[in-house]
Amino acid sequence: MRSTKAISAVERLKTRTGNAQYAAVSMPGGLFYLVERTAAGSTKLSEPMPMDAFVAFVNARDPAKPRKVSKFDLALEEQIGRSGRKSSAGQEE
Repeated sequence: MRSTKAISAVERLKTRTGNAQYAAVSMPGGLFYLVERTAAGSTKLSEPMPMDAFVAFVNARDPAKPRKVSKFDLALEEQIGRSGRKSSAGQEE
């Protein structure tokens, strides 16, 4: 069974959240569900679902994956900020 994709999604979730207590549970028929282990036991966070739906569910959990910002993005935001100041300064006069 190809559970590597589901396990990788949970590993990314652990990294994003800083919570190493998340785990994927595999069931017969290729279904997975997410649990969070605590001192009191495990808390089930999702219903059993197929692998692709499970991966989408895990990837959608907060916090969202941080967006990578390129040099182009930074330059564009800076240029937009400068143009916004110029246009509002011109309207005041």
